[in-house]
Amino acid sequence: MTPDERRFTAIYDACRQNVWAYAAARAGRQAADEVVSETFAVAWRRLADVPDPALPWLLGVARNVLRDGHRAQVRREAFTAELGRWAARPAGDIAEDVAERLAVLRAMAALPEADREVLILVAWQGLTPREAAKVVRCSPAALRVRLHRARRRLLRAAEQDTAGGSPARGGTRPQVGIISEEMT
Repeated sequence: MTPDERRFTAIYDACRQNVWAYAAARAGRQAADEVVSETFAVAWRRLADVPDPALPWLLGVARNVLRDGHRAQVRREAFTAELGRWAARPAGDIAEDVAERLAVLRAMAALPEADREVLILVAWQGLTPREAAKVVRCSPAALRVRLHRARRRLLRAAEQDTAGGSPARGGTRPQVGIISEEMT
């Protein structure tokens, strides 16, 4: 057995029960074994960083493992909730939303940079026209004019995209919030 293996074994034997008790008190008995395993896996990988006495350091690692597990659980729950919202929608709505978003993104790509910037600041970044005016260094009145013109150009480009580039196809007007005047 190498000196590192002996040191790790001694740390494990001396501290495993305390780490398990800490984890069980914080997360329950079922999660405690997993937390102990992850904690000592970190200790093995970072054995050179483990101080003497090791217990406070190990409890800090266990705390981080528990915190990361909690964050992962929150992400899983948010993902599950989002999937639930998508599943509750009629099947046609998702396809329409995707087509609509694609039309708007293609239309945005076709706009001049100045138009894109104003639309992104107001619609995607949530700035008021007054705040967006400060960013682009113009007056709020000038920003509102630029925003109005950018929305008109975006709407034209999106309508052209949904119509397949031809007004004869009779594409529908996209209903995406970035285009609507209510966003001001």
